[in-house]
Amino acid sequence: MALSIKKVLVSQPKPASEKSPYFDIAEKYGVEIDFRPFIKVEPLTSKEFRQQRISILDYTAVIFTARTAIDHFFHLCEELRVTIPETMKYFCMTEAIAVYLQKYIVYRKRKIFYGQTGKPEDLVTVIGKHSKEKYLAPVSDVHKDDLFAMLDAKRITYTKAVMFRTVSNDFTKEESFDYDMLVFFSPAGIASLLKNFPDFKQEDIRIGCFGPTTAKAVKEAGLRLDVEAPTPEAPSMTAALELYLKRQQEAEKA
Repeated sequence: MALSIKKVLVSQPKPASEKSPYFDIAEKYGVEIDFRPFIKVEPLTSKEFRQQRISILDYTAVIFTARTAIDHFFHLCEELRVTIPETMKYFCMTEAIAVYLQKYIVYRKRKIFYGQTGKPEDLVTVIGKHSKEKYLAPVSDVHKDDLFAMLDAKRITYTKAVMFRTVSNDFTKEESFDYDMLVFFSPAGIASLLKNFPDFKQEDIRIGCFGPTTAKAVKEAGLRLDVEAPTPEAPSMTAALELYLKRQQEAEKA
């Protein structure tokens, strides 16, 4: 008989909407799902940023790959008392990220550009049409380099500016850690698990993860990967979780 899963920890913030598939899964399979990020993002101080010797006003365009980058960029500009000129252009990975700019600037189509598909190569094509600009790319201390490799290939002039960092979101001694399954979304989450629980023994605890780099981190940590997404039959983490619970339920009935 399969070992029953009663309590799942999803290492992400709790969904804002009650329509999240996680809530449907919890109800349908009678499991308790807790949301608790293993990692958190914190800003660099203006002093730390200055050590990079980057002058924001030397650039004519900014590349944003995430909303987090927008928040940290404008907060840092405020802290540094840098006034962004009206002429600054913004290049965003998706339309949703571009629209988020309205929180900080007056949205004008002539200076905001974005990729249609959310894929790096799509954004690089858009940037390639504005190859004379000097680009600044706000990033985390841990970031993917695929976009920048493509920009290098196109000989686009850009500078990466670390404006925020990903750190372990430590557990307190009062927090109980009695889960039957842990779900991760980044290698940093795995690193945080091992930092918080250096003597972690997986045993019967199932581990699920999203994305190939996270899967690699699970295996490199010597842990067993039980649930993986995306796959052809489970394109999302919630689909993979539901499929796993459904199979477990069927096995228990057999």
